Amino acid sequence: MSKPEPVFPADRHALYELHGYSAAIRSDDLLFVSGQVGSRADGSPDPDFENQVRQAFSNLVSTLDAAGCTLGDIVDVTTFHTDPEKQFETIMGVKNDFFPKAPYPNWTALGVTWLSGFDFEIKVIARIPDRKT
Repeated sequence: MSKPEPVFPADRHALYELHGYSAAIRSDDLLFVSGQVGSRADGSPDPDFENQVRQAFSNLVSTLDAAGCTLGDIVDVTTFHTDPEKQFETIMGVKNDFFPKAPYPNWTALGVTWLSGFDFEIKVIARIPDRKT
């Protein structure tokens, strides 16, 4: 078993340093991605909810890319929502842009009361493709 390695996207935002966490951790052939939010480069949330969700997905894609993964390598998704009932339609619209067809990863959505100033967060586990083939 190899030692877990931190992974950061090239365009990392300020929250990683501010709160002291890695964007993702590579452990053998698995990538554990920390919750990605709709953070702008300075760590602040986009005030528009749809833009915040899109930015969270874009931050996720950047983190996956830094580890040699794509959305197709995701096996588990967990999302956190501050007002799921009101936000669901918008989130599903963005989700469908990023995951337009089956097979879909499994997905768990949770309603929460606080996300440090954000309204949406997505964390995933992905299998890192074998780079030898």
